[in-house]
Amino acid sequence: MTTAEELPINVNGDVVLVRQRVRTVAVNVGLSLVDQTKVVTAASELARNALVYAGGGQVRVEVVHKGVRRGLRMTFSDNGPGIPDIEQALTDGWTTGNGLGLGLSGSRRLVDEFALESTPGEGTLVTVTKWAR
Repeated sequence: MTTAEELPINVNGDVVLVRQRVRTVAVNVGLSLVDQTKVVTAASELARNALVYAGGGQVRVEVVHKGVRRGLRMTFSDNGPGIPDIEQALTDGWTTGNGLGLGLSGSRRLVDEFALESTPGEGTLVTVTKWAR
């Protein structure tokens, strides 16, 4: 059984709502407090990236199962300019904006599974999963 919901990311307030919803789902899935903090931080970074670099997007938040394990999967999508060099974008410190360049690479370290697909001119899809221990 998979439970999922879609949340828009169009204004700063949406980033806050994404964080709140992800925390609620993380608690319900049974993530530890440390893992809740990690997944909420990743959600915040990825939602902020969609807003800042793509002008907005959406996230699908879902409870997933692997055998008896439960987890939280988030799929962030946008129709922004895309990422021309994914390897470079995942390098610590690399940024096209005014940030620290840790959003994508930092998010990857905070979750158990991380996938990034992007096509220049078409948008970006980032899928992350955190499993309850």
